[in-house]
Amino acid sequence: MHACMHAFVFETSKTNHCTAPQVNETAAGRLFDEIADADDPTIATMEGICKLCEQLDIDPLEDIRILVLLHKMGADSKPAQITRGEWMQGCERMQVDSIAKLKNLLPGLDPGFMERAEFRNLYKFCFQFNRQGTHKTLEKDLASMLIELTLKNRIDTERLSSFVEFLSSTKDTSYDRITLDQWLSFYDFCIDCRDLSEYDEECSAWPVLIDDYVDFATSMKE
Repeated sequence: MHACMHAFVFETSKTNHCTAPQVNETAAGRLFDEIADADDPTIATMEGICKLCEQLDIDPLEDIRILVLLHKMGADSKPAQITRGEWMQGCERMQVDSIAKLKNLLPGLDPGFMERAEFRNLYKFCFQFNRQGTHKTLEKDLASMLIELTLKNRIDTERLSSFVEFLSSTKDTSYDRITLDQWLSFYDFCIDCRDLSEYDEECSAWPVLIDDYVDFATSMKE
């Protein structure tokens, strides 16, 4: 019996291995070639990524799924680009080698399906990927745009709009650029503190940015 079962498992495994979907590496490579940088064909910059968005019929300024796709492909070696190696590994991992297959993935790239921890990783990636040059921070107008893009269906609409208004109206130059800690803290704050009336600044361990935002939001309601 043991020998028969072993043979069955071996044959089943062999059959599954043979029938497993295969990625056409040549086709996947050609997809990358179409979006690769003209001066450095080992990377695709934002220009190439925008071209990919056109092929996928999505708007990179309005549709977060391009960032979800880049995140799942592992485009994290440098901001604002994906390398050929990351692309090929991502295609293999996601079993895609054509625009049609990438389009078929789009419904499943909706971050609304993500649990908190997984979404927080995506949210962090969105900050890191959109950094410019050697900056470790984001210019606040860019941060505002990205916060609206990433959190518009994740947190309370009023909270989101009031925070963007706070960043837009503040005269505090220390908020001209937003740090990763501030970026992540705002999301965590929105999840952990649903009611601003319960916020206790004296006992707060949040960054000063959050204290200032709460003061602003509270004053707007008075």
